[in-house]
Amino acid sequence: MDPQEIYSTLTEEMNTILIGNDDVIEGIAIALFTRGHILLEGVPGVAKTTIANAFAHTTGFEFNRIQMTPDLLPADITGTHVYREGTGEFSLQRGPIFSNLLVADEINRATPKTQSALLEGMQERTVTIEGDT
Repeated sequence: MDPQEIYSTLTEEMNTILIGNDDVIEGIAIALFTRGHILLEGVPGVAKTTIANAFAHTTGFEFNRIQMTPDLLPADITGTHVYREGTGEFSLQRGPIFSNLLVADEINRATPKTQSALLEGMQERTVTIEGDT
């Protein structure tokens, strides 16, 4: 499918949900096509999370949001192994970084190690959980 055709269909569908955010939608679409990332800046209440959630819904992507707080741990982003009493084994509980579209709100509030876990996934496209990448 042609990227222009995808973009046209996407903007048409998004405009049924939100009106007047064409620049933001275009930026998110460019990030999608180029496997990049986007920084949405703005005062609270201008629908940044709503736009991202609507974009994910429109494209069929899995959407997650993380509120970056000082007490957030890297495992809260990446996931961890959880003991399952019924089976007596550990299983991987994937964190929100494994979604297709992730909103990380107020990154500057998190500790450096937590920021590093997020940035590893963004830059290197890898996730390290309990020493395993």
